[in-house]
Amino acid sequence: MKPVKYILFTFSVAGMLFATACHDLLDEPAENRAFTEETDYTISENMVLPLMGAYADFYQRGWEDIPLLAVRGDDVNHGGEGDQQDYANTDDFNYNQNFWMFNSVWQNMYKDIFTAHSAMEQVELYIANGASASRGDQYIAEAKVLRAWLMLQLSRMWGDVFITESSDPAQLYTLAPSPKTEVMQHISNQMDEAIPNLPDMRPNERTDIPGGVTRYTALALKAMAHLEMENYQGVADATGAIISSGLFSLEPDYYNLFKVPGKLNDENLLELQYSDFGQGSGDNISHLFEFYGPQNWTPAVEGAGGGWGFFEPSLKWIKFMLDRGEQLRLETSVLFTNRGIAEIQEDPEYAELPEWISNTTPSGDVINDFPRGLFSSGKHYLPSNQLTEGRTAYGTNKNYIITRYAEILLMHAEALTRGASSSVMTADEAVNEVRDRAGLSPLSGVNTQQVMDEKFAELAMELGIRYYDMIRIDNYNALSYDGRQFTADKEYLPYPQAQVDLLPVLGEDAE
Repeated sequence: MKPVKYILFTFSVAGMLFATACHDLLDEPAENRAFTEETDYTISENMVLPLMGAYADFYQRGWEDIPLLAVRGDDVNHGGEGDQQDYANTDDFNYNQNFWMFNSVWQNMYKDIFTAHSAMEQVELYIANGASASRGDQYIAEAKVLRAWLMLQLSRMWGDVFITESSDPAQLYTLAPSPKTEVMQHISNQMDEAIPNLPDMRPNERTDIPGGVTRYTALALKAMAHLEMENYQGVADATGAIISSGLFSLEPDYYNLFKVPGKLNDENLLELQYSDFGQGSGDNISHLFEFYGPQNWTPAVEGAGGGWGFFEPSLKWIKFMLDRGEQLRLETSVLFTNRGIAEIQEDPEYAELPEWISNTTPSGDVINDFPRGLFSSGKHYLPSNQLTEGRTAYGTNKNYIITRYAEILLMHAEALTRGASSSVMTADEAVNEVRDRAGLSPLSGVNTQQVMDEKFAELAMELGIRYYDMIRIDNYNALSYDGRQFTADKEYLPYPQAQVDLLPVLGEDAE
């Protein structure tokens, strides 16, 4: 079996080979045509290549995708003072329909959806030409899961979106956006189709595509779709199936979970994978973690590069964690500057801070003051001493965790406090498993507010989970903080003006 580093390299090559499954941009949908007319579908061993192309595109998320998905919650502030004003305005719930990031994220995600469709269609052709039907069904199921994640995020951001049916972008000319509830039900149905054909194991147990999706990744997406629909029994059933498998556990080392030692962890159900192949130069597949990092630091390893300062934990969240007596999760999640510490202490209630709050991280990196923010995200931080020798770019060789078992436990607990039933685990047991890892005392008789507080503490700065929770339960007061005023009409982003110009059906609801 090839080591994972060679699989990752193959992904990058396959991504280039199969990117033609749809046009790079959705401003000029491709004409109907066979994108793969040169492929010999009788070579059965090549059936995996379209799937690898879909993974490659999925992993290579545009740097703007996740920040736009995540920036509007009360756990996160935009940072980046003095640059990308429309991004800052988005965090303040003032949306510019012409903002380039809206259009770019829309395009990025639909492009990858069409790539997933193309992978499914090509696998069908391999099966028709004699390849293993069972293996082909697995590959199709994997592509469905990747597509479902993209559909989930699009609908979380924009509400009503297109449910695509093939790899041809021209279909967008004839489709109408589907209501969010229909999108979520479609995702749930797609996962029901996929689950029987997916490997029954953790992603890190796969040897064919290490870290590839499994039936538990699909169950997690099914649970998230039901959460959006407020079908809490559906959430409990899907998360209960994950919990009862006994395959997943919380990583004891919370600090390193988000760093190189946490790659392909037993806690992770889905992560974007990157690698420098253990070499100080040459091939390197990376995410642009510079976006999240501090502009100014003194790294323990001289020469390690800094970041752009565009993404910071909110002062509200930091004070929430201090009020709870948190250390492990707060110290892991926040890179403090001296200026940020002084800002906390301006509030008389926080004039005396714990001694461990410092602008020096547990790994020995010193976070200096910088103009674009008061703090940086520790969950997007890779200590300089974990960089491969010879690599200097911020965060190089770090994976991006998308879904982890802690979220599954807390979704399960929330569902139970909202009336669902489960024989797998009680809400107390689920919440206390997460709290125990954080070094907190157990709770008894957990209620919904306590679960939401635990989600706030555990999942801050992770893919907008907090924001989408708050709009789901209409907790607009939580989002109205630090001068921001949130109202119901701000829940969803406006469709990008470039897409409205191309696809007038997107503008019909606004008329």
